[in-house]
Amino acid sequence: MENRATLLLALTAVIWGVGFVAQSAAMSFMGPLTFNAVRFILACAALIPVAMKFEKGGINRATIRAGLISGFIVFLASTLQQFGIYITGSAGKSAFLTGMYIILVPILGVFIGRKTTPFVWAGAILASIGIYFISAPDGLTVIDVGTVLLTLCAVVWAVDILVIDDFVNEETNQNIKPLSLSVVRCFICGTLSLFAALIFEDAQPANILNGYIPILYSAFISVSLAHTLQIVGQKHVPPGRSAVIFSMESVMGAIAETIILGIFLTFTGYIGGGLIFSGIIISQINSFFPKKAHE
Repeated sequence: MENRATLLLALTAVIWGVGFVAQSAAMSFMGPLTFNAVRFILACAALIPVAMKFEKGGINRATIRAGLISGFIVFLASTLQQFGIYITGSAGKSAFLTGMYIILVPILGVFIGRKTTPFVWAGAILASIGIYFISAPDGLTVIDVGTVLLTLCAVVWAVDILVIDDFVNEETNQNIKPLSLSVVRCFICGTLSLFAALIFEDAQPANILNGYIPILYSAFISVSLAHTLQIVGQKHVPPGRSAVIFSMESVMGAIAETIILGIFLTFTGYIGGGLIFSGIIISQINSFFPKKAHE
């Protein structure tokens, strides 16, 4: 079961990596809040019949509670991410910076009683240097607002992974229904994004229709499919190992931007991306080796 779950998480990483291109392209047609509102509401609508078919007995209180909490977290993370993508204008750069959440998972885990390793701290230092290189390509002098937002986004996504692990981990036995959890998460995030968009943005239906391609990919592939794969996969794979698998998301984002949009990072940007990815891998070295039985 764990091998199958690992494949699901790997597919999730690929989907999310390509999704950065869709998220970047959508900014040519609409505002960040409008985009998030449309894609999460559509994702919710797509997941409802799936949840009804495969999860019998209706939604339970534990799943609703988990959905309310994680839905608010997703709203914060997706809002920070989309504004960061809008400001930086680079899917590849955004993917590498967002990928920092993989290092932050074990670091934040320390605050809830989980042990971490020197590899994590070494990886964090290396990735921090990478952030500086990838965020200040013009003379390495100024770190832009988009970088700050994407770094904060990485923190919130790290919290999301820990929260999901606590909710769906088999050891906690909270009887969470994965598909129903995805429905509630998407509904909460979409609704909050919609209210925010109505207040702060001027959403035009014509612009939304013109951006239908990135919306459809983001709604039905990046959100409804990938977020569900994340929840199902994390039920059988510990968060540290999940983080290693998700590290491929940042590389896929840069590759997809080059192949699909023909956009390349600057030389210092690639150095920064390489340092961040190296830091991610180093931080997870312990996860590559099985623990001894007596540990």
